[in-house]
Amino acid sequence: MLTKRIIPCLDVKDGRVVKGINFENLKDEGDPVDLARYYDREGADELVFLDITATHEKRKTIVDLVEKTASQVFIPITVGGGISTVEDMKLILRAGADKISINSAAVRNPELITRGAEKFGSQCIVAAIDAKRRDSGGWEVFISGGRKGTQKSVIDWAARVQELGAGEILLTSMDTDGTRDGYDIELLAKISETVSIPVIASGGAGRPEHLWKAIAEGKADAVLAASIFHERDYSINEVKKYLAEHDIPVRIAEDNQK
Repeated sequence: MLTKRIIPCLDVKDGRVVKGINFENLKDEGDPVDLARYYDREGADELVFLDITATHEKRKTIVDLVEKTASQVFIPITVGGGISTVEDMKLILRAGADKISINSAAVRNPELITRGAEKFGSQCIVAAIDAKRRDSGGWEVFISGGRKGTQKSVIDWAARVQELGAGEILLTSMDTDGTRDGYDIELLAKISETVSIPVIASGGAGRPEHLWKAIAEGKADAVLAASIFHERDYSINEVKKYLAEHDIPVRIAEDNQK
């Protein structure tokens, strides 16, 4: 069985890592370069770097900051925020990213997923989906950092991004994001059953058992978390040991075995 990945997330605004609740009330969590270096040393499997206001502010991702961050890590790094063309993708990959995450631009121009996959390979293209529950049932896709609804069904859109060539889905529940009450397991399971490409669970991690549940019940291939790692509630090694003890295959580096 493939090992499950533990992925810290660096939400970056004005050059600093921030974290909020339900995409609001952001607070400073530190320097992205320092945090990237720390997580690489601690045994993270990958990193996600999201310039969370780039699209809303109609600007490009901060390439020099991506370059500085990527230079400090030896694990794969996914970068998103403000990427709207194949040329943008090329610049970010040249800056040291291994994968590109696209959300708003993909909704507005779905062919961007296909063009990116054809140019760089599907494994480089991560379709980020911000999902919010509808009162009438199901989930709606949101863009522009969670500021704008699209009326698109999350389940239909997940199937579509796979058809277009995305190699992975980063699925964030806006309802559980930052709450530390656990991931939206129902949403995760629905998407995992709909697509065959890997699904990364995002939004709601508060305890190791939440990550276990996202994998065991939500069928996620990877789990992304921010606050519990940034604020040192749990180390990556503690989470991985918990998962291993509960029959989830994970990679634990030899120097982190003790």
